Amino acid sequence: MRHVISIDQGTTGSTVLVLDEHLQVRGRGYQEFRQIYPQPGWVEHDPDDIWASVTFALRAALAGIDPASIAAIGITNQRETSVVWDRKTGKAVHNAIVWQDRRTAELCAQLKANGKEARVKQLTGLTLDPYFSGTKVHWMLNHVDGLAARARAGTVAFGTIDCYLLWRLTAGATHATDVTNASRTLLFDIGQLAWSDELLELLGVPRQILPEAVASSGTVGTTQGVPGLPDGIPIAGLAGDQQAALFGQACFTPGDAKCTYGTGAFILMNTGDAPVASKSGLLTTVAWKLSTGELRYALEGSAFIAGAAVQWLRDGLQFFSSATEIEALAGSVPDSGGVILVPAFAGLGAPHWRPEARGTLSGLTRGTTRAHIARATLEGIALQNVDILRAMERDAGRPLTTLKVDGGASANDLLMQFQSDVLGVEISRPELVETTALGAAFLAGLGTGVWKDQDEVRKTWREQKRFTPTTDRAKIAEHLRRWDAAVAKA
Repeated sequence: MRHVISIDQGTTGSTVLVLDEHLQVRGRGYQEFRQIYPQPGWVEHDPDDIWASVTFALRAALAGIDPASIAAIGITNQRETSVVWDRKTGKAVHNAIVWQDRRTAELCAQLKANGKEARVKQLTGLTLDPYFSGTKVHWMLNHVDGLAARARAGTVAFGTIDCYLLWRLTAGATHATDVTNASRTLLFDIGQLAWSDELLELLGVPRQILPEAVASSGTVGTTQGVPGLPDGIPIAGLAGDQQAALFGQACFTPGDAKCTYGTGAFILMNTGDAPVASKSGLLTTVAWKLSTGELRYALEGSAFIAGAAVQWLRDGLQFFSSATEIEALAGSVPDSGGVILVPAFAGLGAPHWRPEARGTLSGLTRGTTRAHIARATLEGIALQNVDILRAMERDAGRPLTTLKVDGGASANDLLMQFQSDVLGVEISRPELVETTALGAAFLAGLGTGVWKDQDEVRKTWREQKRFTPTTDRAKIAEHLRRWDAAVAKA
């Protein structure tokens, strides 16, 4: 039996799954790591913490697995989080700046004021927002002593987390990223599938520090000196977490869409082999490129905060000790009692793109309880997605029929039913909700011949539960009206 390892490096922790040829999970490891908040709006990770969490999760997942049976490794990652490290020592020159970080909001506003946004969007499919990697690298080059000179001399390397892990797994032999991660940097021309000199100049990023941009499937390097792993295992799958989830959900047909409920909520719709420019504040992104040459693009809308709002209730307000307790608490009241939570803790993402927006809790009365706030939090997560999916339908020129869901919060039946109600579409939840990891494993297995083609993943995709929307559309319309008013306040 051959096995494929999937490393799913997320925002708050790293998961490693070992899958067999029948896509059954044979091993699993998970390790959280520190979140660093140097000042309001800033979010960092220590790259050494990330690497330690990956090696810990690897050891746990490989317990009882014959290392000689491992055919390939796939990596999927929190996107846009940016690392610059020394090429000789592998040591990061600064903490990784996380995708949620807002420190470059002023630079983005300045570039917009200088009329740069339309051209940036034309080349990258992205908007000028602190979310993306390019302005984070610019910040490091301008705030870390001597870094700009080292970058010009080519003695440091830049990468997103997939690229950093690939470097570590290959003992520095491979400096590469795949086209899905490259398409999130503000430095990559998604039509040409190449780094753009024009964008590099705009953000003052020297070409010498960039990784090679490669396909999402196919061997890019082999393991070297990794604790618990033999040398020479092909690393053959790379994809940003949301693109990996789209692939793992078997969304292979244009019009197929999925929502991953992780730290944030991320909705992608497959738009086929040509990029669709958004007129509604969405992003156009590369969905995957296979070694066969198959290229797919997607429309994407992201809400920065989803599961993180539940964490806030748990850690910040101490409403409960485990995130899973929210469903029972929220379900103990019939509705939110008029309370609306807009979870704009890190600004508003698509389709609003307002980095200065902040979370609001409105409609409070003396009768408001923790249960009402818990329910309003789940509803707020779902209501953000309505704004995104309506924009997606306009851009794609087709209505959504079914939304496939995955990620931690998709296990919450109350949230999924409410999501179906407010969207007015059916929600389909698969048996294996860790579709991000599944997508990375499948890309790696396809790239090494473990699996023949996409039909094999289509056959393994199994629905666990389907949610059908309520027929009371008048009640939903009123809910949406209150939501729109609350968003305007935020």
